[in-house]
Amino acid sequence: MRTIKRVCLMAGIAIMLVFFSCTDQDKPAEIKEHKTKLSDKEKLVVVTDYNSTNYFIYHGRPMGFNYDLLLELANHLGKQLEVKVSNDLKDGFEQLEKGEVDLIAVNLAITGERKQKIAFTTPLLQTRQVLVQKKPDNWRRLTERALDETLIRNQLDLAGKTVYVQKESSHSARLRNLSEEIGDSINIIETDEVVEQLIELVAKGEIEYAISDENIAEVNQTYYPDIDIKTAVSFPQNLAWAVDKSSAELLEAINNWLTGFKKTTRYAVLYNKYFKNHKTAEMVESDYFVLNSGQVSDYDDIIKKYSTKINWDWRLLASMIYQESRFNPNVQSWAGAFGLMQLMPTTASRFGINYDSSVEDQVRAGVDFIGWLENQLSEIKDEQERVKFVLAAYNIGLGHVMDARKLAIKYGKDPKKWDNNVDEFLLKKSDPQYYNDSVVKYGYCRGSETYKYVNDILGRYNHYKNIIAEDYKN
Repeated sequence: MRTIKRVCLMAGIAIMLVFFSCTDQDKPAEIKEHKTKLSDKEKLVVVTDYNSTNYFIYHGRPMGFNYDLLLELANHLGKQLEVKVSNDLKDGFEQLEKGEVDLIAVNLAITGERKQKIAFTTPLLQTRQVLVQKKPDNWRRLTERALDETLIRNQLDLAGKTVYVQKESSHSARLRNLSEEIGDSINIIETDEVVEQLIELVAKGEIEYAISDENIAEVNQTYYPDIDIKTAVSFPQNLAWAVDKSSAELLEAINNWLTGFKKTTRYAVLYNKYFKNHKTAEMVESDYFVLNSGQVSDYDDIIKKYSTKINWDWRLLASMIYQESRFNPNVQSWAGAFGLMQLMPTTASRFGINYDSSVEDQVRAGVDFIGWLENQLSEIKDEQERVKFVLAAYNIGLGHVMDARKLAIKYGKDPKKWDNNVDEFLLKKSDPQYYNDSVVKYGYCRGSETYKYVNDILGRYNHYKNIIAEDYKN
């Protein structure tokens, strides 16, 4: 008996040693630990989908229900927001599993199957799944009863029908369950097209049926009035974001914020703005709704033409022009800067333009000025780093940037790196200890504005890259 007990004890100890010595990779998902705590992270990295409600660009500005919520969340957490995009749900789940993103900011239906793999946040909103079908051509002349007779109103009538759904969405699982419930087959086609693309195909008559969340379908119906979305195929469902199961700290932080934020007027305003706004159709049909047009401004062709002179991505130059003038060639600042590129009169004259110059000449002159700044900063060989210095110099003047570089050298920082190096000393040039330093030539400046200027342009540029193809042709 003692021998048996001893063997059992040794076996138990061995099992414990194996358990505690296993790697993170070997551990079950529920006991994996993050290498970096939330408090140690500078950025909140998220993946979201782009569509006409969650994340898009309109008149050059990133917008969307999820995007605006994420800005609020990042501000609450004191983190920088980095947005990645994927309309492939499987890809989003894989990015989360690999630790490439902290959060899936997609309106995911909370299902038992998904809860086994990921941790859902507090629900953002509720919806139900609906059948999207096309009304007959003469629907405006029909009574409501007559219209109903031409459409599927009873889920039993889906038997034998072909219905399209987005791949990896909860819609396919719901249709499979519905097929069981009605005791007949439904031909379910899973496709790479996102829900809004499927709705468009229904509206064009290219497919007969698709499934959508009701709130998305309602928005799309404002600009596709020929679709019908009254037939529900599910009970109301909670929609939420998701984190990895090991991210307990982040999940708690999001839930604490979200629980309070949903009670605010700000949340109600955002919901109504994106889901109840009667102007949605006007926005989506606009030439400046990038998801449809690929066009940021009226001047994209000019921006593309001159961006090649300085070897810049045209989307970066477009982001800079948005920052300067919101694409308004007639705007003039209190200090006298004018045009799309907001050049000061002296600089403008140096590069051959004045207040009466054409938009193309404005862009050409601004690009020539950028090229001149590039040459002055040519010792910064890393192109991505040099862009940051050029943007800062364009905004506040080359002299102040050179002062900040000298301060960086004096205090042991790298004069060829912007983040956490030269940018720190540009910020400090509003402090007498630094702007009175013997190495400083150009004195005081309010570096916080330039710091924000650089970050805003690069942040918007990333949004443009998320949604607009580099080689997009109008």
